[in-house]
Order: sequence, then C-alpha cells, then structure tokens
Amino acid sequence: MNRQSSHFPITFSELLGQSKAKTMLARAIGSNRLPHAFLFRGPDGVGKRLFARSLAASVNCRSRQDVEACGICSSCKKYSSGNHPDFIVISPEKNSIKIGTIREMNRGLSYPPYESSRRVVLIEDIHVMRQEAANSLLKTLEEPPENNMFILTAQSSREILPTISSRCQIVGFFSLSIDDTRRILQAHNPQLEDRDALLLSRLAEGSPGMALTFVQAEMTDILEKVVAVLHDPTYHSEDRVGDVLVAAAVMADLNEHLPAFFGLLRIWIRDLLLLSTPSSNRVDADYIQEATGGNIENNYSADLLFAKLAAIEQAEKELNRNCNRALVCEVLLFKLQDGQRVAVKG
Repeated sequence: MNRQSSHFPITFSELLGQSKAKTMLARAIGSNRLPHAFLFRGPDGVGKRLFARSLAASVNCRSRQDVEACGICSSCKKYSSGNHPDFIVISPEKNSIKIGTIREMNRGLSYPPYESSRRVVLIEDIHVMRQEAANSLLKTLEEPPENNMFILTAQSSREILPTISSRCQIVGFFSLSIDDTRRILQAHNPQLEDRDALLLSRLAEGSPGMALTFVQAEMTDILEKVVAVLHDPTYHSEDRVGDVLVAAAVMADLNEHLPAFFGLLRIWIRDLLLLSTPSSNRVDADYIQEATGGNIENNYSADLLFAKLAAIEQAEKELNRNCNRALVCEVLLFKLQDGQRVAVKG
C-alpha cells in the first residue's frame, strides 16, 4: 500500500473531460447516499486515479462547496500533497495484486479512520488481481467495514469477476478529445511546443497518461528516426542494413515502453491506410507528415499495409513470450521494409 507524493488537482472543475463521470459522481455526493464501492472502468491514462482522488477529497472536505472540495481546508491540503492518512492506494506489484496485499489492507480496515469521517481505499487495475486475492476482496465488499469506501479501477477491455462488479456502482470513463489531451500534456510540460504536443496527443488517442509516457521516453524522436529508416529506398545495400540494426537497438532500449512503441507503429500504418482511402481527411494526412518528419507520399497497397500490421501483431506476441527484444525488433523492422512501395518527395 502506498500514498502518492505528487501534487494533483483535487476538485472536479480542475479535471478536463469525463463529463458523464462528473455528473454521476456529483449526483452521488449531492444525495449523501454514497455507495460503499465504486468501479471506475475505462482505458488507461484517462483520469481514473485523479477522479478517485477528487472524489475522496470531496467526501472528506470540511468546507465542501456543493459537490466540490474547497481546496483550502486541512483535509484538502493533505489530499493535494498526497499525504492524507485516510486515502490508501493499492497498486499492482510486478503486474499483479496478491492475496497478502488484500489481507494487509483488511487488517488496516479493522481500525477506524485516523481523522476523517470515511477512509477511502483506491485499488488500481483489479483486472490483474490474482484469483485468491479477488475472492478475499469479494468477501470484504460483501460485508464492508464501517466508515470505509472503496474505489476500484479496471481497464474496460479486461475481464473482472462479475461478482465484484455487481457489488460496485460502475462509472464509465472514456478517451479524451485530442484538444483536452493536448492541454493536459502541456500543463505537465509547459516547454513542449504546440506541434509536438498535438502530435503526441494524436498518437496517444485520447489518453493523457499515454501521452506523458511518450514524452518521458522521447518516443516521437524515436518514431521519426525509425520511420525515416523504413522509408529509405536504399535499404537493400549493405551499409543501409546497418541503419536498420541501429534503429532496432534503439527500439529495444525502450524496455518496458516497447509495447507502447509497437502501438505507435500500428497507428502510423493504420493512418497510411487512411491516406490510401479517398475519403480520408486532411487531418490524417497532416498527421502522417508530422509523424514521419518529412514529405512522404503513401504508395503502399492495402494488402501490403495489412501484412505490416500482422507483422507488428506477431512481434507483440513474441515479446509477450519473453523472446529477445533486440531480435524481435530487428525481425519486425525488416518485415516492415519488405515490399517497400513508398516514394520520398524531394
């Protein structure tokens, strides 16, 4: 269990997007009939944790204004700094939540909250919870200890036990608009240029969390370099093969971010497909030019592009089987270059 140490906004009005979630949570707070457990379901990086913190702050605010936390009372200040003793965050460790973690949580819940009327426990990514841990959590949700509220989060694409979801009030979260994603990204990175912020927001497909990851890993720079190699018409010569191997090594060095980079390559190829479709709009075409860092005209056939998408899917499977990252990247780049049909405009 941990308590976050970063400063975060704690009022709903400060959070961008998710109007349906805001309405549902405001209704629950305003009615003073809060359920003992919420389940926030949606894609990664779209604000589930921030909304959980804002809900907890509002519930325990000492001078709440309608449904908003005041932001200035002692409770709100502790939530904002991440040091509130009655806000507990449980996150996966090594991609799972184990029975020991839930048992430790249950022992702590047997005591009353330290200073608030209600303790709030945030359990993230319950879709990776092990079976025995899920069963233990289910028992707690069936007989919730007094003065405790649970907020569970899960990816919308992943399955969780129906018996758990049936004991929670479900709140849906969705991808944000590109503009909201860009605004959040630049709020965290004021030095980021508008061009790069827009590109990262487009690549992240409405997930500010994903966009922030791209910034930290310098993924746009790597994408530009990799795509430049893939569009090199001289790659068959021996000296150009070396460039492919160098690009593959750069990709492999992304380590835990490599699956996300595969996602960027998939988006790039998907948008090449859009460029080859007469109905594709100018936004998609402009994105391709930005992503590749040059004036590239798509002359791929649809069949070839679908084959490239299949190559990325195969690389993802190999990565999940713990195959050598460098080798997976090398094979993928050579497959993506196979059947080169792109002309570079000078």
